Amino acid sequence: MCSIRDGQYTKQTDETGKVVIVTGSNTGIGKETARELARRGATVYMACRDEQRAEQARQEIIKDTKNENVRFLELDLASLDSVRKCVAVFKLQQDRLHILINNAGLGLGPRRLTKDGFEMQLGVNHMGPFLLTMLLVDLLKKSAPSRVVNVSSRVHAYGKLKVDDLNSEKSYNETGAYNQSKLANILFTRELAKRLEGTGVTVNALHPGVVDTELYRNLKCIQNDFGQHVVRPLMTPFVKTPKSGAQTTLYAALDPDLVNVTGLYFSDCKPKKVSAAAADEETAKFLWTESLKWTGAPSSA
Repeated sequence: MCSIRDGQYTKQTDETGKVVIVTGSNTGIGKETARELARRGATVYMACRDEQRAEQARQEIIKDTKNENVRFLELDLASLDSVRKCVAVFKLQQDRLHILINNAGLGLGPRRLTKDGFEMQLGVNHMGPFLLTMLLVDLLKKSAPSRVVNVSSRVHAYGKLKVDDLNSEKSYNETGAYNQSKLANILFTRELAKRLEGTGVTVNALHPGVVDTELYRNLKCIQNDFGQHVVRPLMTPFVKTPKSGAQTTLYAALDPDLVNVTGLYFSDCKPKKVSAAAADEETAKFLWTESLKWTGAPSSA
């Protein structure tokens, strides 16, 4: 269970022998997730873009947990080629995968494109993780019972999937694009869960809370002097630490009671209702088809 009092996932589990990938784990929620998984004995792969920062975090985690089985994978979710190379390197080292945590995310900013021409937020938050997951489905099935955990956000409820302008070529709004990408996380979670039903692989999504991470610090309202000295102090009591923000991820990844639970969305370690848009099966199928087309991912799930 998650304890509200201390913000911890309090069930003790032994993850020795489990192999885990956590994307974006050199900082913030991902780093705290990787640290706790290592503390519980798992072999943890930190899939990150910046090798130098990841190495610093890796050494810190090893020192804290006394677990030497913490490794680095180079992964840039803004490049499908990088995603493919990451998976190829991982498969040379491992023939099993028990938990995949799609934690890495990008938020807000002017319209930019990934190396493959995707709008950056959609590309990093959805298309990259989509391809990564699909390329690892074979190992997840082989290692069942296994889990995919997708870190989304409650702002998915404000998102709309622009079926006629998915790549924001006709119009672009940074908040709208972010919300769309988080909605895509839920739609992907629900559709993949259906397709993997009966395989022993579960797929769930979550809202970690409003967390004091680099993503939070990118908010425009706190980037000027007024924001730093007035707005941010007012927001601080309502913002979680990265350690606290990692707790629902840990719950979804580890809780024994969830071994057969799939296709759900959690917040504060409890199931939550998704928006009507996130529950739309036709939209989910549309996104699935487009994602396969855009990424060239295998459709074996």
